[in-house]
Amino acid sequence: MAWTPLESLVHVLKNAYSGELAAALAYEGHRNSVRSETEKAEIELIRLQELHHRERVGEFLTRLGAAPCPRRERKFRRIGKAIAFLCHVGGWFLPMYGAGKLESTNIVEYENAARYALAAGHPELVDDLLQMAEVEWDHELYFRQKVANHWLCKLFRLWPVPPPRAQIRHGYANLLLSGWKAQ
Repeated sequence: MAWTPLESLVHVLKNAYSGELAAALAYEGHRNSVRSETEKAEIELIRLQELHHRERVGEFLTRLGAAPCPRRERKFRRIGKAIAFLCHVGGWFLPMYGAGKLESTNIVEYENAARYALAAGHPELVDDLLQMAEVEWDHELYFRQKVANHWLCKLFRLWPVPPPRAQIRHGYANLLLSGWKAQ
């Protein structure tokens, strides 16, 4: 059975909501595991941005008459706490590498949510969702730049480079200006 665009949107938003919880918890541990005060501040900013995304996604779910999945929330809380702990034993490289790889998937998650929102007749969500994708792109770049020249990148191949940041919004502006609606 195929999902409607609205069902797909709600599904992606529920996943993103719980994923942002795991990310915020993981970044708390990650922040506390690094020595550099500059890196601590940078990771804390990323953590706060993830919490902001969670808040906004929660608002979208409410607007759509949906709610987070309690089971998924519990699961992702455990995942976030486990990653936070592992940041203290994984050295500097592994948390930086893992964060970058995960952030690259978050870009696509918010881009997909924007497509589903548009197709589901909720163009008012598109700008916020694309903005979240852009912030996730910034996070991915931060972590990529951190690990790119590390000697362990000879053992751990970097994840694929996402398309340019400007491409995230490509195509949406014309659709929104034309008043496009799902068929």
